[in-house]
Amino acid sequence: MDTQVQRDFPIDWEEDHYVSRREFFKFMTLASGGLAVGSVAMAAWSKLPKGEIHFEAAVVAKIADLQPGKALAFSYPRPSDLCLLVQKPDGEYVAYSRRCTHLSCPVDYQAEHNRLFCPCHNGAFSIEDGRVLQGPPPHPLPQVKVEVRGEEIWATGVEHGEESV
Repeated sequence: MDTQVQRDFPIDWEEDHYVSRREFFKFMTLASGGLAVGSVAMAAWSKLPKGEIHFEAAVVAKIADLQPGKALAFSYPRPSDLCLLVQKPDGEYVAYSRRCTHLSCPVDYQAEHNRLFCPCHNGAFSIEDGRVLQGPPPHPLPQVKVEVRGEEIWATGVEHGEESV
């Protein structure tokens, strides 16, 4: 008669908790390599050109709603995307995202300084092209493309500018 007892789990737990140096360094090399590849991929992705993004055109205001040197808040292309339409003193219409590129604080138009200003950390952006004029924002404001159609002002797309700073 066979007296050998069959075990359900033939694993010796004392040896299972032991990790050799070779296994440890193999794991660390693979983990480090994975992190390095991921970091390089993220850096490359962030440097890709961010051109114009096309969205469905939408009416954002009527010409009578805005006077030279004034601004009007609106949402485009989604209700959660806050934007600011400005009629410059020369009569030209420009629009930008209202979220500061630093910490997403709301940006306001300062007509007396002819700039867009973020009060959270004194960031300022050019009204001409959205580039950073001062403060910690790392990128220019995304510009909303606008055009006048009859008596209405339409938003037709969003353009992300090149990195500044």
